[in-house]
Amino acid sequence: MNKPIYDFFTNDHRRIDQLLEDSIENKKVTNLDLYHQFRVGLLTHIKMEEKILFKAAQEANGGQPVPIAAQLRLEHGALTALMTVYPDEKVINAVRHILEVHDEREEKPGGMYDICEQLTEHRTEEILEELANVTEVPVHPFNTSDMVFGAMTRALLRAGFDFDVISK
Repeated sequence: MNKPIYDFFTNDHRRIDQLLEDSIENKKVTNLDLYHQFRVGLLTHIKMEEKILFKAAQEANGGQPVPIAAQLRLEHGALTALMTVYPDEKVINAVRHILEVHDEREEKPGGMYDICEQLTEHRTEEILEELANVTEVPVHPFNTSDMVFGAMTRALLRAGFDFDVISK
């Protein structure tokens, strides 16, 4: 079956996953230039989902959000929060864990991408054009404040993830 929106986003998942893997030189050192590309890629991907795909699906669904969107938004918040802190081994482990769970929710048969593809099939070309014109999300330097780390762990908890558990 032809699924151009599904293909667009799953291909972008693979690109983002590869950027993350390329940024890891070993378990304790991260190539920060490559990690910067990963951060920009991930945050831009989230922007595309939130501002274009989820919005189009909600409009096509009579103004009602797709039920799984609420959980995915919490996970986007968790991932965004993780992008604010320095990528040590524990942060990388947490990012990998959440991406694995999150991407599965979106990619599985009947998941968010299938739902969005079906709801927006009459707007596929328009949506793909919007996606092609998305600008990259700018990122700031890492914030090393203890308060930021606390806010990050709370964002993960809201999404159902315990940092201390998933970062091992």
